[in-house]
Amino acid sequence: MKITSYELFTVPPRWLFLKIETDEGIVGWGEPVIEGKAATVKTAVDELMTYLIGKDPLRIEDNWNLMYRGGFYRGGPILMSAIAGIDQALWDIKGKYFNAPVYQLLGGACRDSIQVYSWIGGDRPSDVAAAAKATVDRGFKAVKMNGSEELHYVDSFEKVEKILENVAAVREAVGKHVGIGLDFHGRVHKPMAKILAKALEEFNPMFIEEPVLPQNNEALKEIAQLTSIPIATGERMFSRWDFKPLLVGGYVDIIQPDLSHAGGITECKKIISMAEAFDVAAAPHCPLGPIALAACLQVDATAHNAFIQEQSLGIHYNQGSDLLDYVTDASVFDYNNGYVKIPQGPGLGIEINEEHVRKMAKVGHQWQNPVWRHADGSIAEW
Repeated sequence: MKITSYELFTVPPRWLFLKIETDEGIVGWGEPVIEGKAATVKTAVDELMTYLIGKDPLRIEDNWNLMYRGGFYRGGPILMSAIAGIDQALWDIKGKYFNAPVYQLLGGACRDSIQVYSWIGGDRPSDVAAAAKATVDRGFKAVKMNGSEELHYVDSFEKVEKILENVAAVREAVGKHVGIGLDFHGRVHKPMAKILAKALEEFNPMFIEEPVLPQNNEALKEIAQLTSIPIATGERMFSRWDFKPLLVGGYVDIIQPDLSHAGGITECKKIISMAEAFDVAAAPHCPLGPIALAACLQVDATAHNAFIQEQSLGIHYNQGSDLLDYVTDASVFDYNNGYVKIPQGPGLGIEINEEHVRKMAKVGHQWQNPVWRHADGSIAEW
């Protein structure tokens, strides 16, 4: 079997889909994208696919190494996201070739389903308590919220008090036993992260995410000494080599690689397995589309240390175009009592509605993340 052609589709709300075709008529789908840089990743896919036309799609390890090691300059968000989407599509082809879900080709499942959490807001907090309560009423047993607005390197305790009040309201709304993930989005610098990590303990969060920027991961060791709250990070780390110092240093409790950013199924399976050797849990990052989520679930099925999965259904980014719109059978992502079953169809286990993809590709998108500034006019972390 040979790879013969490919197509890329920029579709709303902020996604990029890839379709790879073969000479045997088997088609694979992937989702190579960095939010806000879809056009840049699209160009990288075009460049990488020049290596793969005419190659055997079943030789996934060789194809992955060709894309990664075949370039003198490697790694980073753009190249690794391009590789990720191509890798997903190759696994989709391979699963369809053998008429088996991808997880069967990765050693088989160690679970039948996985818990999912739902995002409830918090960027500019207004009524996240009500949103949390509504989410739990729909059956979710865990939610995630952005923990703060922008914070300067050293900021006022008035902002700290607002954060604590917000989290307290959510905890009161959902009760003692619902998991609350607090995503600080790298908005917090070490001086304030130390204060918050200690102050938030009384609310028993499920985890605090990116309490500092990944470029400052060495600060996590100091923060971890101040709190018993599990620390999560990893959505802006792109290879096993990025995760290696984090794991060796003992800086983290939960890793969150993104299967559309960190080299795809091939690389993220290795990253998550590497984390297991350090007794570190995994909760893959996925505020993206249906192909990315399906890829996550295939790896989750095989990863003993995966404990919860992010998903984007209903997230504010998706207004007007959500992930179920792009699949022919929406029941594949049915959430029941806070869990989703592992898709059982061949390949990634989903069937893409190509007609809808082509229709929405004519609409496209030019999504960019907001730009925030501090009161003094300086650029803030979003």
